[in-house]
Amino acid sequence: MLQDLIPGFGTAYVVSEWAIRLLMLIIVPLRRSPEATRSWLLLIFFLPIPGLLLYLAIGRPKFPQWRTDRSLQIAPLFKDVSNGLAQMEAPGPLPALARKLGGFPAVHGNHIAFLQDYDGTIDRLIADIDAAERHVRMIAYIFADDATGQRVIAALGRAAARGLPCHVIIDSFGTHRWLKGVMTALEAAGVKVHEALPFHLLRARTRRDMRNHRKLFIIDGLIGYAGSQNIVNKDFRPGVTNQELVVRVTGPVVAEMTALFLADWFLETEEKLDDVVAIPSIQADGAVAQLLPSGPDYPLKGLETLLIWQIHAAERQVTITTPYFIPNEALLDALTTAARRGVAVDIIVSAIADQMLVSLAQRSYYSELLAAGIRVHLFRDYLLHAKNMCIDGTLAIVGSSNVDIRSFQLNEEVSLLLLDPVSVDALATIQRGAIARSDPVDLEQWRKRSRLRKTTENAARLVSPLL
Repeated sequence: MLQDLIPGFGTAYVVSEWAIRLLMLIIVPLRRSPEATRSWLLLIFFLPIPGLLLYLAIGRPKFPQWRTDRSLQIAPLFKDVSNGLAQMEAPGPLPALARKLGGFPAVHGNHIAFLQDYDGTIDRLIADIDAAERHVRMIAYIFADDATGQRVIAALGRAAARGLPCHVIIDSFGTHRWLKGVMTALEAAGVKVHEALPFHLLRARTRRDMRNHRKLFIIDGLIGYAGSQNIVNKDFRPGVTNQELVVRVTGPVVAEMTALFLADWFLETEEKLDDVVAIPSIQADGAVAQLLPSGPDYPLKGLETLLIWQIHAAERQVTITTPYFIPNEALLDALTTAARRGVAVDIIVSAIADQMLVSLAQRSYYSELLAAGIRVHLFRDYLLHAKNMCIDGTLAIVGSSNVDIRSFQLNEEVSLLLLDPVSVDALATIQRGAIARSDPVDLEQWRKRSRLRKTTENAARLVSPLL
């Protein structure tokens, strides 16, 4: 009887594999980029059953319906804040598009300070927390209970002891190494803390790797911090020391940061902390700034859409600093076309890698970029974890978003757009300093790397849209 069953099992197995292939030909292309579609179909064609299981685990970049419903409930808050900022709003097509994508206007009257010193940024944050009079609110992808984290926890505890409400959102995946210790320490200090996007097996439409990657710290609704820096020691990875860039801002745009925090807190807890967001006063001779949140909670592709449009419109210069550079076809085409039009395009990435698969995939693009006339710079000595962009001296962007499919489509991110010449020039100066501390990649030398390296890099590139 067993002999009779085995041929039947083999036939059923082959039929099931082809059924999976044909079914996924219909399902996979729905609302997915051509690169991701190609990679998923290739995987499923060669490994139908493992590919299907992987697709069910991480293949659907969509939040569950309950989260969508909560997003709709909190949406009026964004509208109220935007209405409150109407008299401070800066006009123009770029701010108009960014408002359509993220919900907030560009506003005059902000004071901007760029912070590059890692420990100095923590010192400044702690000083602001110690001076707080109303409340402290923080979102961090990584919040460790190491020496740096303990200093911030102690400052939050001092604020809570003064009777100030302190609320912290930490990403459960980014902070997984320290999660239990951090939550215990924060709660013991009197801080209300909540995990962002906790993973539950029974929530079938939640991907484990869709994360809240934002770094946003707000004191009294008057001071805001945005950028790339987490609450963790700068050398928390063995052999790697992080170099970051953070913007400390005061002025009306902090109301937008507050609204985003309140929305994130409501999405995770269904608790409304404030009914009305206070609008900070205008700073004299202030900068023009605009908050651009993005992620699966937003129906439009925020930063990706804005960035591609601005690169296509660029006339003189595009400089991008990112630790992880894996462009999709639309962005790659925009960059190479801009370079061929005579635009000076510079990509600043780190020579030091902390994620091997990402690094291999990133390197697979260098030949194509260099051949188009794009300059690639490898930052020495540190992991340049900063994420920022300058275009034509008219737009600067500092935030949490990398230049890859994960940040563009899967993660909750936040970017601060700076639209005045003084702020843009200040960031451009920082970028020129990074280039001076980098080594240029030479096309001819790069082409001489081994066949094994090229093959490994191309294989990593092939699977990168799945991540």
